[in-house]
Amino acid sequence: MLTMKTPEPELFRSGRQFAAWIGLTPKDHSTAGKVRLGGITRAGDEGLRSVLVVGATTVIQHAQRGGRPSPWLTQLLKRKSPKLAAVALANKTARIAWKLMVTGEKLRRKSGARRVGSRSLEISQTRGATATVLS
Repeated sequence: MLTMKTPEPELFRSGRQFAAWIGLTPKDHSTAGKVRLGGITRAGDEGLRSVLVVGATTVIQHAQRGGRPSPWLTQLLKRKSPKLAAVALANKTARIAWKLMVTGEKLRRKSGARRVGSRSLEISQTRGATATVLS
């Protein structure tokens, strides 16, 4: 779904810029040196953003029901509500996906896949098609 809905990943300078294009970064209401961040921008493709947030929400629900979340997610859930944590996890997932699309790397659970919440993110790229699976 990522490759169908996004332009070439090389067009983005960073994972943050890619996440901002999807609409997963906070609005900036800063003035006079005081940083004030609001809700997410909701720019970009609504379907792609929704899939990432729903997937992150599922990971959080699994973690709350006895799964083994990553230390990063555990600390985040102590500080923020589950809905805010889901958007943060979706943002992190988008950044990881961008990096994998740019470098062409493959992540597999058995070969030290990057943990996202209590699940691993697996992205494999073959002949221009990318498949993303949270397992």
